Amino acid sequence: MTKVFVFGSNEAGMHGAGAARTAMEKYEMPYGKSYGHYGNAFGIPTKNERIQTLDLNVIHLYVNGFIAFAMGRPKLSFKVTRIGCGLAGYNNMDIAPMFKGAPKNCQFDEAWRVWLGDTYTYWGTM
Repeated sequence: MTKVFVFGSNEAGMHGAGAARTAMEKYEMPYGKSYGHYGNAFGIPTKNERIQTLDLNVIHLYVNGFIAFAMGRPKLSFKVTRIGCGLAGYNNMDIAPMFKGAPKNCQFDEAWRVWLGDTYTYWGTM
């Protein structure tokens, strides 16, 4: 099963720091692409093109799009990082519940278990 690294990006696709830089350097995410599946990465914007944090409702729309994508790709395995909880400045409790309803081919950071419950698969903190 192909593993896809899911990370928080900005709408300009400038992957200069954090998980976004990792996605570009190790998972083939192209510079200039902000949302979607490229290489072995999937970007979910948490900041706008001016690198300002997006409102939670906008991030939630992007997350819903990701969930729909993941549901349609059962042969891919998605390692979802704690998007929005680093450079974007949100807390786990702000973002994690947005992923309720994600398909079983998504794995989450152990830190989100308290908000997502025991029905998902988790990996150790990054």
